[in-house]
Amino acid sequence: MRGSGEVIDFEWDAGNRGKNLKKHGVTDAESEEAFFDSGKKIFKDVVHSEIEERSILVGQTKAGKMLFIAFTSRKTRIRIISSRPLNKKEKQLYGKKT
Repeated sequence: MRGSGEVIDFEWDAGNRGKNLKKHGVTDAESEEAFFDSGKKIFKDVVHSEIEERSILVGQTKAGKMLFIAFTSRKTRIRIISSRPLNKKEKQLYGKKT
């Protein structure tokens, strides 16, 4: 995701691939889908941006699963750090903003 707002490519390393499925029941493909949600919201993650700039995406998959995704941009790639379903409070906030 660069200046135009379009995702160019995703970066998954061996230690990160499938991690969110095991921890949170979210597949890598679902995580990627949320970046194409026209109603997605992206915020800077100032708390976790000490070493590299991180962002948070709140969006949904084609099937309507609402996700909270921590990620960083690396040149032309998006590296997803963590992806999980939204909690009740986050769903309410997403609903109010869309």
